[in-house]
Amino acid sequence: MDTQLSRSRLLRWRAAIFAVFFTAGLGFATWAARVPAIKVNLGINDFQIGLLLVFSGAFSIVGLSLASVLMARFGARRGMLISLVSFATGLTLVGVGGQLIPMFAIVAVGLALLGLGMGSVDVMMNIEGAAIEQTTTKTLMPLFHAFFSFGTVIGAGTGALMALWRVDIAPNAFAIAAAIVVVAIAAVANVPQREIVGDPATGDENGRWTERFVRALSAWRDPRIWSIGIIVLGMSFAEGGANDWLSLAVVDGHDGSQSMGALALTVFSISMTVVRVCGGPLVDALGRVWTLKILSLTAGTGLVVFILAPTIPVALVGVALWGAGASLGFPLGMSAAADDPTKAAASVSAVATIGYVAFLAGPPALGWVAHEIGLLPTLWIIVVLIVLSGLFSGAAKPVAGSKVGAAHSTRQAKP
Repeated sequence: MDTQLSRSRLLRWRAAIFAVFFTAGLGFATWAARVPAIKVNLGINDFQIGLLLVFSGAFSIVGLSLASVLMARFGARRGMLISLVSFATGLTLVGVGGQLIPMFAIVAVGLALLGLGMGSVDVMMNIEGAAIEQTTTKTLMPLFHAFFSFGTVIGAGTGALMALWRVDIAPNAFAIAAAIVVVAIAAVANVPQREIVGDPATGDENGRWTERFVRALSAWRDPRIWSIGIIVLGMSFAEGGANDWLSLAVVDGHDGSQSMGALALTVFSISMTVVRVCGGPLVDALGRVWTLKILSLTAGTGLVVFILAPTIPVALVGVALWGAGASLGFPLGMSAAADDPTKAAASVSAVATIGYVAFLAGPPALGWVAHEIGLLPTLWIIVVLIVLSGLFSGAAKPVAGSKVGAAHSTRQAKP
């Protein structure tokens, strides 16, 4: 890594990655918020909407796997640019197929490109975020992920306003797609070139990219990566399960109103975001492993309180603890996977793939079980996975040479 970065260049690099995280959340939420408009414009049913959602999720997972190929071939900077342009192109096609030329096939192709771009840029922005952590020796990954959350809030809110003002999907999608392209160009201009992530140091393109790709696949043979994957798996289930089933669990399981269900999801989201904003200093004070242990206990306790709650106010307390505890599993998993810069690209790709599969496939699986035994009893599955995540938290211990993830006292004890 280039150790001669000036302070201003480092600040520009950090701001650029904050912007990438924000626009990734913004673009994703823009599509998600306009699903009802797309359904009406295309005249399709819930089953066909479900197919589109599965299509988008499947190509996101493909994008995660392609990230290593893009970085091996083009380097992180150009790979991130290609991914963001794919993301923006996909969102543009969603606008075209969702309104201007209403066609299910066009929307599906758009979602394929959107998913590919989203999945691949997710790996690269986390690698860049981890590199910034190592450079600054501060835990910043939770804050980077908080910016993704900010983007989803702005995207969803903008989509809601567009729907309220009867602005259709096309202008909404086109405006956000243009913003993604602008951010992509500006961000890449402010990300330093680093040979360690495949960026060519000179005009030499280094044609042995296939060798770099083969080395990237070695991450799947690393037991530490699988253990970190289990940490991320449990917390992805905790987050994804809440996003998809929390509101319904309040209504059907606790006899609450629909407004109470929406309030519970809001409490969960706010709790997650607050802890992500404050998470960096917490990790630097306690260390990555102890932070994960404490938060897994918090999430598990909160979910048990929610399941057993005798009243809605008690259930909301459980939801707040659940959200706080689930907040840092994914970002700290990404940070731990990237501890070794020479393996960061492959390791982050592997761990992110495990997390995304859990995030996307977990909620439907929970729905099938809930159909058989009821929603609240089904949530005990997530409790077990959270406990498993906590038991494997030791895998996130910083590797030798890593500059982040250890408690302050540990760092100060070193000569």
